[in-house]
Amino acid sequence: MGQKIIRFSDLTGKHVEDDGELVRIVVRQHPDLEDGPVEIEALAEELTTLEELALDLVTLELHHPDSDEPETVVLEAEAFNRLAGAAPMADVLRGAKRVARTVPSQGAAPARERVNYASLDHAGRPHKGRTTDAEKLLVQQHLDAVNERLAAEGIRTIDLGNAEHVARYGLEELARERGVTLD
Repeated sequence: MGQKIIRFSDLTGKHVEDDGELVRIVVRQHPDLEDGPVEIEALAEELTTLEELALDLVTLELHHPDSDEPETVVLEAEAFNRLAGAAPMADVLRGAKRVARTVPSQGAAPARERVNYASLDHAGRPHKGRTTDAEKLLVQQHLDAVNERLAAEGIRTIDLGNAEHVARYGLEELARERGVTLD
């Protein structure tokens, strides 16, 4: 007995005749996206106007002196360029101090982007919100890598000897395994 798989575009529901017509799309940011990136498929013909619709965007991090976490702002490049008064923005950027590279955000985002702490790029960062099970699991499975990233960013690391850190990320078992006693 054989099987036949019938595929459809996730965007329009159109029947896909040939898998070679499918384009894999990873949605990294969207106002309705709650638990990190998702993957959908669409026919190439459905995406022909996508590049024409794309916006030139600038993503900024505002590091306020009275806040532990930066505020992320996304705006159109033209609006950002108008902020430069003494010299063109291209000259301002060329003369600016370099910072360590981070993984760039993909695609359009709302004016205020929500940080996904359930991703390896942000897991373990101090924040005021609830620590989700997904973030806890990432920290539990990748504690050393998370601490390495936090240290490189100049942020406090997660200390297995700190009872608050252990409770927040569910690290009791890992602390026991490593023979760490809590403060």
